[in-house]
Amino acid sequence: MNTEQKKPAGKGIKWLKEILLLLGMIALSAGIAFILIHFQQYFNVELRNFGWVIYLAVFLANLLSSATILIPAPGVAFTIAAATVFDPAFVAIAAGTGDAIGEMTAYWVGYVGERIIVDEHVPAYRKAVSWMDRYGAWAVFGIALVPILPYDLIGIAAGALKIKWWKCWLATLAGKMPRAFLVAYMGHQIPFLLHPFGL
Repeated sequence: MNTEQKKPAGKGIKWLKEILLLLGMIALSAGIAFILIHFQQYFNVELRNFGWVIYLAVFLANLLSSATILIPAPGVAFTIAAATVFDPAFVAIAAGTGDAIGEMTAYWVGYVGERIIVDEHVPAYRKAVSWMDRYGAWAVFGIALVPILPYDLIGIAAGALKIKWWKCWLATLAGKMPRAFLVAYMGHQIPFLLHPFGL
């Protein structure tokens, strides 16, 4: 009885964490976007003249965010915010490339044989290994494109199975880039959505 009652409670806490994380990401994106837009207006500075600095910052933010193992970090929020002011295509390219490079941390952790999978992720990790056995680099591409499992698990599995690093990275990049473009162009629409409200 007790274990049956604990499972729904555990699922509820997990969903609550994910909802709070999503709300936090939205709030952070909106906050950074608001600062960028109003900084430009208040100081009468053309931020687009400093585009290369922002693209580098987007690249680094996504690289560092993806380099964390099984810990969410706000690279997406920075991408959305940057795209409100700067060219969304360049923002997406910087974000997708940084994201794909950062995700290789998981691959190398698996490659050198580090065991860091906590109990709650063991079933998902076994599934990731099974998919890697069956589909190879296509599994990496699929999870990078549609993250139905945490990417770190498929990356660790790819490293543990000694798939070639460049195949893993190209599959990751191919999956991450469409997502980066979607996120950047969504961010690019924020000023148009806020304009009717006088923001």
